[in-house]
Amino acid sequence: MPLPPVLILACGNPSRGDDALGPLLADRLQNWLDEAGLASGFEVLVDFQWQIEHALDLIGRHLVLFIDAGHDTPGPFIFRQAQAAGDVASHSTHALSPEAVLAVLPRVVHEAAPPAFVLCVRGERFALGEGLSAAASGHAEPAFEFLQALCRAAELDAWTGQLSCAGER
Repeated sequence: MPLPPVLILACGNPSRGDDALGPLLADRLQNWLDEAGLASGFEVLVDFQWQIEHALDLIGRHLVLFIDAGHDTPGPFIFRQAQAAGDVASHSTHALSPEAVLAVLPRVVHEAAPPAFVLCVRGERFALGEGLSAAASGHAEPAFEFLQALCRAAELDAWTGQLSCAGER
């Protein structure tokens, strides 16, 4: 059975306040994809952090979207294209950036990484044991609407067109 063409990789720790944004959006998106009859075109994976092993999940994909919460991210979210690179600083709260994950694939399997994008949602509080803040919950709503629009038009040209429409939100 072929892999779905679009991979969505969300990360975050639900026990660390607004770091839960990635997993919460991914769960909500998976439910919406199922209800909308679009699930066969997407694979949604959730983990605490992006790791080198996630590069293998990129094989055979046409598009990739990384979702995470970020410190000091312009609100409510930013949407940007990611390019393979080594140690790149990011808005993410995690050590391995999307750019670093993309850079691993050609080193391991000698295959170029697929086009990739990042949706980073502004978080406010990330302390262990905190719940989702009201501000982060408010940022999640427009981010989810944006995710729905991306999934309705899951093509490189459409996503690239969102960069100019969204600016770097």
